[in-house]
Amino acid sequence: MKIYIKASVATFLSIVLLTGCSSTVTVSNDVANNEKDTVKTVKNSVYNDKNPPLEDNGENNAVKNENDKDENKDEHSETDIKKIKPNEAGQVMVLMYHSLGDKEKDYVRTVENFKEDLRLLYQKGYRLISLRDYINNEIDVEAGKTPVVLTVDDGNQSDFNIIQDNGKKKVDPNSIVGILEDFNKKYPDFGLEATFFINGGSNVFGQKDLIEYKLNYIIDNGMDIGNHSYGHENLGQKSEIEIQRTLAKNVEFIKKYLPDYEVNILSLPFGARPKNSEKRKYLYKGSYEGIRYNNIGALAVGWRPEYSAVHKEFDPLYIHRVHGSSAKFGIRYWLEYFDRHTDKRYISDGDKDIVTIPEKMMDKIDKNKLGSKKLRTYKLDEE
Repeated sequence: MKIYIKASVATFLSIVLLTGCSSTVTVSNDVANNEKDTVKTVKNSVYNDKNPPLEDNGENNAVKNENDKDENKDEHSETDIKKIKPNEAGQVMVLMYHSLGDKEKDYVRTVENFKEDLRLLYQKGYRLISLRDYINNEIDVEAGKTPVVLTVDDGNQSDFNIIQDNGKKKVDPNSIVGILEDFNKKYPDFGLEATFFINGGSNVFGQKDLIEYKLNYIIDNGMDIGNHSYGHENLGQKSEIEIQRTLAKNVEFIKKYLPDYEVNILSLPFGARPKNSEKRKYLYKGSYEGIRYNNIGALAVGWRPEYSAVHKEFDPLYIHRVHGSSAKFGIRYWLEYFDRHTDKRYISDGDKDIVTIPEKMMDKIDKNKLGSKKLRTYKLDEE
């Protein structure tokens, strides 16, 4: 939870000077009193980074900021920042699942392993956020926690299955949607965000008579639908017209059931994209027979975490993902990696309006990506 600090910047600065702390907090903003030795103004935009955040494991107290309109106040004390060690330039895992089954395979996760994935994520301080919020740098998780994105490709029946219970529709508790819902009931602070990338046609989620019901259920419960092309084509081998046809046709299909829903994120089938840049641009924006699409993000097939959205190397049009499987570089590998390399992991400062990073990460930030957010830096003890 966020700790609310009502001290003014002047008071905060005097404390720092008296205590002689080894780390300095710098907040970008037009701060009164012209305390330029410690507080400097930084004009901003969005940010991203490929190094994952620190892990909290629930041991660090969350630091949150009061909705104080007075911009002359620093909302986090230096002690709080040093305690959490936020790194909002750290890496984020965008997890990629496909289906659940009885045996573990490259693109199949067992029910037991999927449940254990969620348990480990929660235990290690990860919290679900939407893919849109990640791309747009609108991450809002508790201080000391790490955002994680969950994506599911192909629209298999094991992703979202409906069973009958005394004549009433019931979400299969062993489908991905059912497991997520049950876990969220036990741990509401974990979140329920997930994005399901589907192909058009009558076999979406395996129960053709329930397509409309399922698509609306997903949206009504805070999850999202994304474009995976109409026929799961290899877009790296298609012409400009063929790319636009399959993507627009899938948008048309989804909007038949969700007319007001914006379909603007693409998961590349097979992770493939054209080598030719002129052809590639139609993955992101195009039209066919009056149906238009404009994708703000495109996802590759994964093997590693991705940069934060304000990192200089973050490319929303080719986002890497981590396999939700037992693959060599699957989810369990990266969970262990971030346990060992906590400085690589995205750690939230608990304030969605401020981007906080160690001072040594300044050269990784693209200030043009900060938008209206303030940029705050601090020195680690070892710096």
